[in-house]
Amino acid sequence: MSATTPQLPATVHTFTQLLSSTRRGARLARLLAAEQLRAWQVSPGVTERTEQIVAELASNAALLGRVGNRDFRLSLTLDSTAGLLRIAVTDARGERLPSPPADCGTSLDAESGRGLLLVAALADRWGVEPYPPSDKTVWAECACETPGPDRMGRTATAPSPDR
Repeated sequence: MSATTPQLPATVHTFTQLLSSTRRGARLARLLAAEQLRAWQVSPGVTERTEQIVAELASNAALLGRVGNRDFRLSLTLDSTAGLLRIAVTDARGERLPSPPADCGTSLDAESGRGLLLVAALADRWGVEPYPPSDKTVWAECACETPGPDRMGRTATAPSPDR
């Protein structure tokens, strides 16, 4: 007789929303991301980091990735088994790839130009990939833990460690 080891089911949550390529759309992306992560019970520390990452990526998509009336797409994927949150923002300017933060050469006095430097500091990994036919996706990943039920079956309310 062979015994099998019980396996936890893989839990992957996804959220995707098209938003207008405007400042209002970028703000809405940040608010929707924060609300979705609270619904998924992601720790407050990871939620705060994600809000900042979404704010930067959505702002770049709305201001620099805008083509005509085309929208940008916000996608969140939480793989609770792997403890990984992926943030992806797709815009219409596939030919306009962002420069790595070290290469941006932005002056310390400049009012803008350091968004990807913030993304690199807040995310565990980030990158850019083509999104056919002519778009691009800028993504970032954050390690996280979602609070689960304790031995009594109650969901934890205290924040879990961010990293």
